[in-house]
Amino acid sequence: MGYKFFKDILGYEETLFKERRVFDLDYIPEAFIHRDAQMQSIALCLIPALKGGRAMNALIVGPSATGKTTALKFRFKEIEEESRDVVCVHINCQITYTKFGVFSQIYRKLLGHTPPETGVPFSKIYEAIFRRLIRDGKSLVVALDDMNYLFYGRLGNEILYDILRAHESFPEAKTSVFGIVSDVSMSLNFDPRVNSIFSYREIFFQPYSMNEIYDILKNRAKMGFFPGVIEDELIEKIAGYAFEHGDLRVGIELLRVSGIIAEAEASRSICERYVEKAYGSSKLVSMKLLISSLSSNEKALLRLIADSEEAISGNIYQKFKETAGVSYTKFYRMIEKLENLKFIETYQLTPGRGRSRRIVLKHQKEDLLRLL
Repeated sequence: MGYKFFKDILGYEETLFKERRVFDLDYIPEAFIHRDAQMQSIALCLIPALKGGRAMNALIVGPSATGKTTALKFRFKEIEEESRDVVCVHINCQITYTKFGVFSQIYRKLLGHTPPETGVPFSKIYEAIFRRLIRDGKSLVVALDDMNYLFYGRLGNEILYDILRAHESFPEAKTSVFGIVSDVSMSLNFDPRVNSIFSYREIFFQPYSMNEIYDILKNRAKMGFFPGVIEDELIEKIAGYAFEHGDLRVGIELLRVSGIIAEAEASRSICERYVEKAYGSSKLVSMKLLISSLSSNEKALLRLIADSEEAISGNIYQKFKETAGVSYTKFYRMIEKLENLKFIETYQLTPGRGRSRRIVLKHQKEDLLRLL
């Protein structure tokens, strides 16, 4: 391939991208537009912590790709720059959905390293968190992003209770929770003991309008591309695709992939043909995001399931154990996670077959394997 190949495309070191990271789907822009009311509500909940108290609890609700996570991360960054007395911990519950996992991340943020996974009782880890919090005189704010995944696994109430009731065992502890929920059709079913302490302010993020999506994408294109790379009419077309899918991320990914295709075609601008070519791959952006959040073992397990003619949990475990060497308990948790993320569905086999389940893919096998 060599130097000449790259020179023939756009010239050595030439690019259409002024700042590629602008098109990363977890990028937090300096100008966060069309969410002023929600940003103000989040700030109001955090203000008591800045004054030495406990932040108000909040439930941030809205469909996927409406800016919930970005808004909260934006405010968390601000508050931690403003004060050393507030510790903000953001936890993605699609990835971290066990009690140990949640408190392990809080522990790491406060103590600078993760706790040992074995040999130490959970009570010791819990105690270390809140003794450090009290010693440093800090207030703790925990964001449980996609909190509904904790309730799929029936751990939501227990984790909320352990965070919010910490002051009963550690009287000076100041804790609060910001729950983020995208599955708006799901009832979280807080049990009575949690209901009594999780008094929250609900902050709703409505879907972006077509004009709002266009504004956001135009702003990203201005920050990410050099001038003249893409015309406003094409950004509007991309915004239309994103609005049709109800997902801003489709638009951001379309901008990125269109730019890559234009570079590969030795073009110094993006034309409609490149956008149409990019559209085919960008439609799967949501699945791509979920796959990128999986561990290497979880990806390997998902690939094994996808490649199997008939996926029965017992048989899959025996094959997976040969390569990954995991226990059945860990394997079962991984299956639960893949089901919670809607990659698979499981069905109990006929009585007498123990815990064995039939595993069925919820996506096209070809799409899944290509993204893996």
